[in-house]
Amino acid sequence: MKLSYYKLPNGERNFGDNLNPWIWDQLIPDVLDNDESVAFVGIGSLINDGLPYRTRHASKRVIFGTGVGYGKTTEVKLDESYRIYCLRGSLSAKALGVEEDLGVTDGAVLIRRVYQNNVKKNYRFSYIPHYELAGKGWENVCKELGFGYIDPRWTVEEVLSAISKTEVLLCEAMHGAIVADALRVPWIPVATNSTILSFKWQDWCSSIGVEYKPNYIERLQNPKEKQDLLTPIRLVRDKIRQRKASQALKQVAMNQPSYLSKDSRIETLTQQLEEKLHLFQQDVKKGLFV
Repeated sequence: MKLSYYKLPNGERNFGDNLNPWIWDQLIPDVLDNDESVAFVGIGSLINDGLPYRTRHASKRVIFGTGVGYGKTTEVKLDESYRIYCLRGSLSAKALGVEEDLGVTDGAVLIRRVYQNNVKKNYRFSYIPHYELAGKGWENVCKELGFGYIDPRWTVEEVLSAISKTEVLLCEAMHGAIVADALRVPWIPVATNSTILSFKWQDWCSSIGVEYKPNYIERLQNPKEKQDLLTPIRLVRDKIRQRKASQALKQVAMNQPSYLSKDSRIETLTQQLEEKLHLFQQDVKKGLFV
């Protein structure tokens, strides 16, 4: 059974996607291998019209904690090759026309069982942007404010450590928020890019009993712009944008409420995911995926 998750075409890392091998290799190490005849589809917005092609060598597809999103989701046709154990939230379940109780929560919540948040806090606030917008600009803004900067392109261990050392996480990267909530770090949603998919946030937030209300601030750059063209005009423009971003991010941090699901709810969701994982492991032992 081969783990299937989104990989950036340029080889860069993205925290949410790279959580997959980090978590699943610890939780189900004896199940996963390179056999493409069965696909294990985990963390990410992976259920769309591209999934059949990405798992084209699979005759069976295990769906565990992933969500609907991106691509043409209306063209997703569930057939006998799909075995759904749990989904990111109720919106994914509705979109697929399956039982709503399959929308447990995002699989990344199982980070609670493989990582302990017991380190000293270094920052009152930290910010983690969407991976497309990560870079020196936001790093400079955070440094000016005295905030921690967390780059979603860092290794999983580096991001987890940085989140754990933060009192309140401002986040555009959704899995920054998911992991923060799971590790009991309050978070504040930020959106700087119109391409951020609200559906996936709403899907996950519905599972933890929180309403998604992002704080919109101007982006530092267009993700499609070439970042190596450091012309004088560009440098001046970037300085102005960083100044505005600094003011806006500070306003959000100081004036907007943070979110955190109830302790009882996140623990219940974690236990439900564990039960689903146990059921999956039992099905493996029964030979359902041979």
